[in-house]
Amino acid sequence: MRTSRLVLGAVALGLALSAGCARPVEPPPVVSAPRYPDFMFPSVPTELAGEAAVAGQQRGWQFLQAGDMAGARREFNAALAENRNFYPAEAALGYLSLADRDYADAIARFDRVLRRAASYVPALVGRGDALVGAGRVEDAMRSFNEALALDPSQADVRRRLDVIAFRNQQDVLKAARQAVESGRFDEAAAGYERAIAASPESALLYRELAAIERKQGKSDQALSHLQKATALDPADARGFLLLGELLEERGDFAGAVDAYGKAETLEPGEEVRARLAGARARVDLARLPEEFRAIAGAAQITRGDLAALMGVRLAPLLKAGAREEGIVVTDARAHWAAPWIMAVVRARVMEPYPNHAFAPRGVVRRLDLAQAASRVLGLIAGRRPSLARQWQSARPRIADLPSEHLGYPAVAMVVGADVMRLLDGATFKPAQVVAGSEAIDVVTRLEGLAR
Repeated sequence: MRTSRLVLGAVALGLALSAGCARPVEPPPVVSAPRYPDFMFPSVPTELAGEAAVAGQQRGWQFLQAGDMAGARREFNAALAENRNFYPAEAALGYLSLADRDYADAIARFDRVLRRAASYVPALVGRGDALVGAGRVEDAMRSFNEALALDPSQADVRRRLDVIAFRNQQDVLKAARQAVESGRFDEAAAGYERAIAASPESALLYRELAAIERKQGKSDQALSHLQKATALDPADARGFLLLGELLEERGDFAGAVDAYGKAETLEPGEEVRARLAGARARVDLARLPEEFRAIAGAAQITRGDLAALMGVRLAPLLKAGAREEGIVVTDARAHWAAPWIMAVVRARVMEPYPNHAFAPRGVVRRLDLAQAASRVLGLIAGRRPSLARQWQSARPRIADLPSEHLGYPAVAMVVGADVMRLLDGATFKPAQVVAGSEAIDVVTRLEGLAR
């Protein structure tokens, strides 16, 4: 009997001691408004569903969402004490560190979980959030993408990724544009390449990268990227304009005409019209005889050269002023500039000599150029009479050409119209031979007045 009482006493003592050592379980708080609604609950995989640690982890999550960090930490650690391999509790501690903005500890915990369970989505998402907090945005995007690859249904994660990707893109582009302004073109190009990798369908990014590559002298890459940009956005007039400029630089004038034409169709304007006209002129120039292309570099030009220059550049004006009666020119047929010689003669801009010879190889002097230019001004006057009155009434004082000289009226007109200018202050030098560059300058000024 005494023995029985001793045994019962010992059992009672043991139960009392056990009761005294057991961890008191604090009831979890009722959470009506979660403190961290964006945190993904570390779900328990099937193979761990029967563990005693499950209840403790769930209680800890309630403490966390209630803002009781100490209570949450206690429960998560207790769950790990139950089973050190219970990685959902480790992930939960990662979220706890994320809430404390201890991003380094959060990343380390999520990495430990992923080494144990590489496809555990809550850890991939939590790691992405921690990486964003640590400023490692591109690593965060990779972590989110891995999570979405495993579970595409995570719409919140996808939205989060889109926002982060957009912000990151803006930051990358801002840095790249600042690098352009500072002349750090290699750095800028690398930034645009990163941006394109994230947004491969953005025509704007390809266009801006091409602009950088042009500055770097990488013409082939710039051409490829501009072609990509205009293919992605066929309504981008600016893209076609830049493509035209690049093609023109590369000597592809026909391609430039096509690109400028598309830009002009999309957004008509003076700039693109001028570029289109210039490219067309270069195409036409490429088709002209070699003798014509040599005019620009000639130290002195001939009457045939001047006829060709005016005939090509002022064709509509000359055609409008052409006379119908028969013209006889005896020495032009075999000359390379024959079509344009006949055009200037029919328009009375240049005339054959009394013996019907044009003398296409005769040297042009400044007085000859002034006389031909003044006749062109006469044709322009019919179109712009109010402007013409200004130069028709001009009577400049010319030191080496008195007003009674037969050539004075023509020189006065071209000087008054600012088509030709006096030299050395007040002289005209009528007998000075005309270089190709001077003739082109005069015809360009006439062309401008004729528009």
